Amino acid sequence: MSNLDRQATLSVCGGRGFVVAEPVRELLAPRHVQLGESTEVRRLLPNLGRRMVGAWCFVDHYGPDDIASEPGMQVPPHPHQGLQTVSWLHEGEVLHRDSLGSHATVHPRELALMTSGSAISHSEQSPVPHPRYLHGAQLWVALPDSHRHVDAHFEHHATLPRATAPGLTATVILGSLDGATSPGTTYTPIVGADLALTAGADVQLPLEPDFEYAILAMSGEVHVDEVPVLPGSMLYLGCGRTELPLRAESDAGLMLLGGEPFAEEIVMWWNFVGRSNEEIAQARSDWMGGDRFGEVKGYEGDSLPAPELPAVPLKPRGRVR
Repeated sequence: MSNLDRQATLSVCGGRGFVVAEPVRELLAPRHVQLGESTEVRRLLPNLGRRMVGAWCFVDHYGPDDIASEPGMQVPPHPHQGLQTVSWLHEGEVLHRDSLGSHATVHPRELALMTSGSAISHSEQSPVPHPRYLHGAQLWVALPDSHRHVDAHFEHHATLPRATAPGLTATVILGSLDGATSPGTTYTPIVGADLALTAGADVQLPLEPDFEYAILAMSGEVHVDEVPVLPGSMLYLGCGRTELPLRAESDAGLMLLGGEPFAEEIVMWWNFVGRSNEEIAQARSDWMGGDRFGEVKGYEGDSLPAPELPAVPLKPRGRVR
């Protein structure tokens, strides 16, 4: 999914100097952003309080939206570099096309993982016809400097491993959790998992103390380490945890995001992740000039133009503001 914000801002993220090295309970409120004509998302990362969780650098939560009489998701072809996109659905379907020729319809709890490397472009649409409801999350993973120029590729994993406990089913999206390992390709120590809890569940989720974590609430009523987390909000948890208490007041859906704190500082603007203002400006120029990012075939309509770069100098700020 694209960042369609026409007021895109430059920000420098990463670096370990601002990682919270102990358990915390930092509730992050979303910013509401319009994607196209019919989809509004709640943006949790980057946030006014925090820019990254491990290598996770961008998180949008959308829905559940009734799109029975609407076109649903309509994101025109747009570019990416220096990152991986993770598409995750609880309800609905999304049709993915990219400049490699990939063409896939993604269903709930299937992993669509696109690694941009140095350049790729893609589109995302609700197919015709499509299910009545659309509900999911779009996430980005920053690629480390050693792998950010890998060949672009797309993975679609319809079946993912699960870890279970009474009242909990954890589907492992990326990385490993409680002995279950995702087939998705990763380039840094990272974990992403979908947590489905039944009403009354009271469990302890095992964690890695060297990772920092956050919980994105997708649906239901749940307490995370005794903090009520409402759908569309995120609770940052810091590091130093070996387990996480979860208590569900109703059937609930969560996403666990974590990883080793990302040591490198990154510059993130619009749909690009780089290391300098000059690199981002070159990526924008290449996209607008029709260079490097390829063509998405099969999409009916124009590609998405890049917004203008802001006339402000970059100021390194680390992981938090």
